[in-house]
Amino acid sequence: MGKEIERKFLVQGRAFEKEATKTTTLKQGYLSLDPEKTVRIRTQDNTAFITIKGKTTGYTRAEYEYEIPYADAVEMLENLCRTIIEKVRFYVDYDGFMWEVDVFEGDNEGLVVAEIELPGENTSFSKPPWVAEEVTGNQAYYNASLVQHPYHQWH
Repeated sequence: MGKEIERKFLVQGRAFEKEATKTTTLKQGYLSLDPEKTVRIRTQDNTAFITIKGKTTGYTRAEYEYEIPYADAVEMLENLCRTIIEKVRFYVDYDGFMWEVDVFEGDNEGLVVAEIELPGENTSFSKPPWVAEEVTGNQAYYNASLVQHPYHQWH
């Protein structure tokens, strides 16, 4: 079974940008927002994926991701997804782990979140100095929630 073990944190400042080894532009929407099983369509630069995620337990959830034709993904995002999340992702290698820092745009502009995927729930890791409060498990910061309740509506 495919699984994802992930921790999520808010980010302070923009120091991560200087440390990034790569950036990519993401657009994503949801075909299903059922908390038990979300189905996401994502374009990442010129590639596209469909991802099915199960319910999170602890830091772990089932995840299945498959590349799909880019043109099909664009069509699904335009015709089947109510709202699109747009963000720029920065990849930062820090102390042996790859951190993904998402700088949200559009309705979620102002939100910056860092994620780290781990091999196990009890894996220890060092946090970069720009990592702030942990928001793992806080549903409001899940992309599937941000589609329904964008960050700009929080204030």
